[in-house]
Amino acid sequence: MSSTRWDPWGDIVTLREAMNNLLEESFVSRGRPGDPVAPSPTTAGAVGLALDVREMGDAFEVTASVPGVSPDNVEITVLGDRLRIRGERKAEAEPTGDGGRWVLRERRYGPFERTVNLPTAVKPDAASAEFKDGVLTIRLPKADEAQPRTIPVRSEAAAPSASTPVSGEIAG
Repeated sequence: MSSTRWDPWGDIVTLREAMNNLLEESFVSRGRPGDPVAPSPTTAGAVGLALDVREMGDAFEVTASVPGVSPDNVEITVLGDRLRIRGERKAEAEPTGDGGRWVLRERRYGPFERTVNLPTAVKPDAASAEFKDGVLTIRLPKADEAQPRTIPVRSEAAAPSASTPVSGEIAG
């Protein structure tokens, strides 16, 4: 009888592969048409949207890549310091009657949504959004109460001293 040496790292790699497969099946394949077990549009959760948020002095600039999405299919809402971007990537029509089948289909279709809390409140009325080459750029000016204020500092010479009478007092 031959003995096989046990490798503890082999089990860890297997566990890591199992976790990767579990996460990939849970998130990556969600809502892809053509998947054998694709969830229905009524039960499918919206896929997340990757964002970049940059603070630029008196405003925040948020950018998101949304290739293949029409600006008409994107909704942006702001409430206080919370920004929500919703949209939907429409699926292309399935070719019919040509007898073809998908060999590989990785592009995602369906609804997407992302909500992010900004560090401070913003002015939604002064916000702007631009859509160019599949990149959505949102500019959100900070609310007035979130803007830094400069407080002037008075010197001692300007402040009243004990020997100088203040109006209404009698020196004595």
